[in-house]
Amino acid sequence: MSTFAAPKGVPDYVPPASAGFVAVRDGLLAVARRAGYGDIELPIFEDTALFARGVGESTDVVSKEMYTFADRGERSVTLRPEGTAGVMRAVIEHGLDRGQLPAKLCYAGPFFRYERPQAGRYRQLQQVGVEAIGVDDPALDAEVIAVADAGFRSLGLEGFRLEITSLGDDTCRPAYRELLQQFLFGLDLDDETRQRAQLNPLRVLDDKRPHVREMTADAPLMLDHLSEGARTHFDTVLAHLDALGVPYVVNPRMVRGLDYYTKTTFEFVHDGLGAQSGIGGGGRYDGLMRQLGGQDLSGIGFGLGVDRTLLALAAEGKTVGKTTRCEVYGVGLSESAKLRLAVIAGHLRSAGVRVDLAYGDRGLKGAMRAADRSGAVIALVAGDRDLEAGTVGVKNLANGEQVDVPIEDVVAEVLRRMLP
Repeated sequence: MSTFAAPKGVPDYVPPASAGFVAVRDGLLAVARRAGYGDIELPIFEDTALFARGVGESTDVVSKEMYTFADRGERSVTLRPEGTAGVMRAVIEHGLDRGQLPAKLCYAGPFFRYERPQAGRYRQLQQVGVEAIGVDDPALDAEVIAVADAGFRSLGLEGFRLEITSLGDDTCRPAYRELLQQFLFGLDLDDETRQRAQLNPLRVLDDKRPHVREMTADAPLMLDHLSEGARTHFDTVLAHLDALGVPYVVNPRMVRGLDYYTKTTFEFVHDGLGAQSGIGGGGRYDGLMRQLGGQDLSGIGFGLGVDRTLLALAAEGKTVGKTTRCEVYGVGLSESAKLRLAVIAGHLRSAGVRVDLAYGDRGLKGAMRAADRSGAVIALVAGDRDLEAGTVGVKNLANGEQVDVPIEDVVAEVLRRMLP
């Protein structure tokens, strides 16, 4: 009988490696929470039209990569390929846009894209995201970017750079679009690329094929055609980043893979990852809420790749997260001793100590080997004789020293040793 394997392109995270995954996810979220972002939990699947309208018909995400299917009621639903559209839907549905603004939200979880799996590019990808909705303030753009930068640095990551640009706004994008299309239609483009130029010409600048990059090397750039308002907005964002000590590189050719971005747009890049060098990015999406049936409010956010960040840390030779399962390991050598240690374990767990116990009928030697493998620093050892004497052996697993401690004092003794 054949065994099952995870679907292609869907990574498992199992101990001890899963400790790093959790540390990255929680570390990135912690920085956002400290900046006043509240948690939001989103559905794994939504109405397909939400993503078609919110992400953009011309994007690869919508045209090629979505997991879309009909449910039993013959409704078309899609596994979420990104977070922003779902957050905007929730904000509109629950009236968060009518409360205190900006509405600042953060989230984490799996997202789904049908892509050719390779290192750092998965069909189930894990992201941490934030969205700040309802205020068009360049200082807020800078805060969102600074939160992402601080999140990476809190994990010890160093070899990344922030690339930033402006994609303009309604006052300058239409004229630039026309100018860019004029340039692109003068090139010898294949039918699919020409169609893309018709739908969203900016996406052609993001084409990775060398011959297309060569052809578009002299294409007009949005950054050279910003309106006065968009230019002032961008300059103010950069001034705030300078003041906050967040280093950046202006990249006028940068294009993100989603259609809703306007004005400030950014990406964090790590050269240790080869082709999949982006570890996170985002931007402002003025007009998206209106497009999804809500008020005409602006917003800015990011999505940071947990999988990619783990790979970037590995490229720098760094690890994060505690790989030890527990701090204290209990070894009961009889049924009554097991019961007594189970009670002590409960008290220690309530006090915040991670405790595991030896189960099954293994002898003292086997149980102590398990204690060493668990990564615990203290072992609690007891048999019937110890219980008769009213004591439990408290053993320092680093140096092998063991002392007998009265049963009623064991919890206090362990806590005393655990305190720094």
